[in-house]
Amino acid sequence: MSSRAFSPADLSAARSWPFQEARALVKRLERMKAPADRPVVFETGYGPSGPPHIGTFGEVARTTMVRRAFEALTGRPSRLVCFSDDMDGMRKVPPHLPNQALLEKHLQMPLTSVPDPFDAEHSSFAHHNNAMLRKFLDQFGFEYEFLSATECYRSGKFDETLIRVLERYDAVMEIILPTLGEERRATYSPILPISPSSGRVLYVPMLEIDPKAGEVLFEDEDGTKVKTPVTGGRAKLQWKADWAGRWFALGVDYEMAGEDLTESVRLSSRIVRALGGEPPAGFNYQLFLDENGKKISKTKGNGITIEEWLAYASPESLSLYMFHNPKAAKKLYFDVIPKVADEYLTWLQKYPSQEGAAALDNPVWHIHEGDPPTDISPVSFALLLNLVNATGTGDPEILRGFVAKYRPNASPEALAAAEKLIGYAARYYEDFVKPKKLYRAPSEQERAALAALSARLKEIGEGAEEEVYHTAAFDAGKANGFEKNIRDWFKGLYEVLFGQPEGPRMGPFVRIYGTANTAKLIDEALAR
Repeated sequence: MSSRAFSPADLSAARSWPFQEARALVKRLERMKAPADRPVVFETGYGPSGPPHIGTFGEVARTTMVRRAFEALTGRPSRLVCFSDDMDGMRKVPPHLPNQALLEKHLQMPLTSVPDPFDAEHSSFAHHNNAMLRKFLDQFGFEYEFLSATECYRSGKFDETLIRVLERYDAVMEIILPTLGEERRATYSPILPISPSSGRVLYVPMLEIDPKAGEVLFEDEDGTKVKTPVTGGRAKLQWKADWAGRWFALGVDYEMAGEDLTESVRLSSRIVRALGGEPPAGFNYQLFLDENGKKISKTKGNGITIEEWLAYASPESLSLYMFHNPKAAKKLYFDVIPKVADEYLTWLQKYPSQEGAAALDNPVWHIHEGDPPTDISPVSFALLLNLVNATGTGDPEILRGFVAKYRPNASPEALAAAEKLIGYAARYYEDFVKPKKLYRAPSEQERAALAALSARLKEIGEGAEEEVYHTAAFDAGKANGFEKNIRDWFKGLYEVLFGQPEGPRMGPFVRIYGTANTAKLIDEALAR
């Protein structure tokens, strides 16, 4: 946890959303009169019909942020449970999977009973995806406990909850039935038996329920009437009742969910109350949008994967993206990466000078669980992008030389941080900047200003302060008719020199690239 001490007054004054969520959780626990020594349970859910994705990361990262804020506020112990719904029946075969014919034979089987379609390394399709989930979470250093629905049902962990559902069967049905269509109401049951003959999850009505015996009577696929206990993995709960049952069985205190599950949260909250429990605190976060403002869909593949983000920027930058405005829909596409990467560096640089609540509300406190790193890259992502642009190379050795020249007193640790950024920037440039570059010839007015800037840079020479070079760029524009529209001057400068409408702050760029190199870049553009 935090390497800095914060007073109760500091913690009370913190206003970032994880602290606000933590306070709402504190109120819930006070209302419930929960014992102070009981670990508070945070939960995230995972559907193992596919691999973990960027939404999985977002949910675990955000929940962890609330958990750490809660611990800082209260000092109470807590647990984070990552729960896999791996006893759900496989409703359809995902089209991207291999061995489609094999999988078709196992429709409606619990995901832990469906063969691994990849290399049979795992005992089931769910075990394969669960292993991917744990590897995924471990990669980011999350602290969590993994729970499998199949193991919870079969071990008896959920037996008491299943019996409670039988005891409150009518109340649960009264909550759910009004939300269903007429045809579905006729066959609905919150209890889904597992067929003793086929092993499939059956969506059939209960002919009889016996809460005292803990048994149900239903018609199996072959028409046989079967009486079975609901315990020991012989049955499971259907979706909304399943979510509520999990909250009840595990004593979940906090869980957030996507805005597409808003109605399910309301319904599940009513069900858990009917069972005699209390719904968890939490909120509904907004979903991500693609480059065209459409909701991201795993089926459509219209977003960005976590692997793609991590090819161009750090995991910490992705955490920052998840931190900001979780209740607002946000564009998640490649063009947001450079801005977020540099915003992360800006917050890191601010943290050492911040005190009290300001430090607690800094996103890096939440991203690094109270202990942000002190080694910060001396150059920004944007500056490196433009350096690659100007030099025409992503060669790390060349870029490393420029960085060392720009910040000769940087520590080895800071240079190591820059090293990672160099690789990210070079890849991003090749894939997203270079293909869109569109140079243009300067207007006569721009030509005069650029020539004046080149001459001034040669006059100043190497080694001046960044602000001297930046002032030279401003003065060249103002002296050549851009004094009232200086933004047009810089836009033209970027389009002529870099082939794009936006570019670097010229002071740091000239300082790192050198006056001779920058003047040569201008002269070549004028001669082009």
